[in-house]
Amino acid sequence: MKFSCGFILLIIGIISIGLIQTSLASVVSSGDFNKDFFVTWSPSHVNTSSDGRGRTLKLDQESGSGFASNDMYLFGQFDMQIKLIPGNSAGTVVAFYLSSNQPNRDELDFEFLGNEEGKPYILQTNVYADGFDDREQRIKLWFDPTKDFHTYSILWNIHQIVFMVDWVPIRTYRNHADKGVAYPAWQPMAVQVSLWDGSSWATNGGKTKIDWSKGPFTASFQNHKIDACIWKGEARICRADSSTNWWNNNYSSSLTWAQRRLFRWVRKYHLVYDYCQDGPRFQNNLPKECYLPIY
Repeated sequence: MKFSCGFILLIIGIISIGLIQTSLASVVSSGDFNKDFFVTWSPSHVNTSSDGRGRTLKLDQESGSGFASNDMYLFGQFDMQIKLIPGNSAGTVVAFYLSSNQPNRDELDFEFLGNEEGKPYILQTNVYADGFDDREQRIKLWFDPTKDFHTYSILWNIHQIVFMVDWVPIRTYRNHADKGVAYPAWQPMAVQVSLWDGSSWATNGGKTKIDWSKGPFTASFQNHKIDACIWKGEARICRADSSTNWWNNNYSSSLTWAQRRLFRWVRKYHLVYDYCQDGPRFQNNLPKECYLPIY
């Protein structure tokens, strides 16, 4: 796919924003998977490079696998470079997400839905707020995510949640708590990553199952960065607008003009499902946030 000069300039602008944020930030991750995460599921299916900077997860008929951050966080930005399962990945799900792990959980999901070889991956995002979800959006990526690593990011602050792919915003969820819309603002969340069998729903609505003869299935991760407020039991510290908590400042309270153009480009050319456009699912009574500003 060819991009215009204007589009390329927009990308450069987004990258510049990331560099500015880095200069203001206090990164709390070491970049070493062994130091920042613990294995939650099937250690035999988790392989980490000798320097701790890279990690793979494996799925086979025996088990999937996963890991989670040692710390919990309340607001920040979370980046992970991921290279997805090559070839026939139908029925598999690679997930990178934040979760409070509570009964009324808050959760912010990237879910990569595998597909038959030659067909595009679908990237699904979802937001849980106070235990309620049903907020799925799906896009088709504009590149092959199995050929190389790409950066997937979640910006979460007191104003908004922004899901990004290579710094391109693909989805927002604004804080409209003052209008009666639930927003994840009080529960700390951990970073979690997993690879699992989603045959019951992930590909073609569950019609296409995993072909185990194509396995084992492996997804790769590297260059994670957690730039966030570590939860120490005091919400006030994490909710403050300060030079350290750059994600809460006014500059990060909405999308910039450049981000809005990229966001509209994604929605025009790559969006394949939006719960806010699914009237029949909600019996034409869409969730309240669907009628409110998205940036």
